[in-house]
Amino acid sequence: MTRRVTDPAELFSAARSGDRLARARLLSLIERGGDDARAIGRLTYPLSGSAYTVGLTGAPGAGKSTLTSAVIAHLRSLGSPVAVLAIDPSSPFTGGAILGDRVRMQEHATDDEVFIRSMATRGHLGGLSLATSESIRLLDALGSPWILVETVGVGQVEVEIAGKADTTVVVVNPGWGDAVQANKAGLMEVADVFVINKSDRKGAAETQRDLEQMLDLSDLDASAWRPPIVQTTATASTGISDLWNAVLAHREFASQSGELGRRRTVRLREELREIIERRLEDKARELCTGTRWDTLQDEVLEHRVDPWSAADEMLKGIGG
Repeated sequence: MTRRVTDPAELFSAARSGDRLARARLLSLIERGGDDARAIGRLTYPLSGSAYTVGLTGAPGAGKSTLTSAVIAHLRSLGSPVAVLAIDPSSPFTGGAILGDRVRMQEHATDDEVFIRSMATRGHLGGLSLATSESIRLLDALGSPWILVETVGVGQVEVEIAGKADTTVVVVNPGWGDAVQANKAGLMEVADVFVINKSDRKGAAETQRDLEQMLDLSDLDASAWRPPIVQTTATASTGISDLWNAVLAHREFASQSGELGRRRTVRLREELREIIERRLEDKARELCTGTRWDTLQDEVLEHRVDPWSAADEMLKGIGG
């Protein structure tokens, strides 16, 4: 593009023709939210539904970025394009991602069949930005068959990723501490595949034993999926094919059992709820402005009106 296009429809058309800059601008508009993001959602929804999403999550320092890079290399060796969303902590100053595309997965930067984007959590309670679902849908609509979503691994984000992915890979390191952390964080409930990364270190066998014991105690139904445990050393690309085979096995199981359809239905329902909540938040911010709002605030501060009555008065403007 020779001029800076900002219209979502024009950008989407350009992106579908292979313009990577247009794709990046669309993602920026989605992160920004508002009317442009909603317009993009209307364009992408009818064309989505073909991609398969894999979430990679776990404690900080587990080597998720290196593992993600190794998975990208494996997919490219199979001839498959791949897109990556790296969910990073937000900058307290700019709201943007602290960790940028350029410091991640450098060896794939010149591959036209690989698209990597860092996204900020923007302080969203629970971690994942509400823009993640729409970003996944955009990449889906643009033809990415595989979408990897790597989380920074802080707080509730490890569990929340399960709601965004078709298959969730939980990454731990050798050592009892990681296994306990996985159990306490609730990751045992959301993991579809466990990866013991840095398995060349001492304690990998013990960690595998601990995870197996936790799975034995989880009362899995006989027909339920039992998460496999794969040992990898991402820096040496060891075990990556085993990891990917485990992902493919889970995809086959989820497709045949109906679990994949169920997850996607739940995801859409939750996304619809999130969209409505966001629109209501926007409406509330609009409502809490103007002279009427200022007057009610003064009355509350002067104890002439209680906060609940004041809120009721303001809400009359949208039907209470």
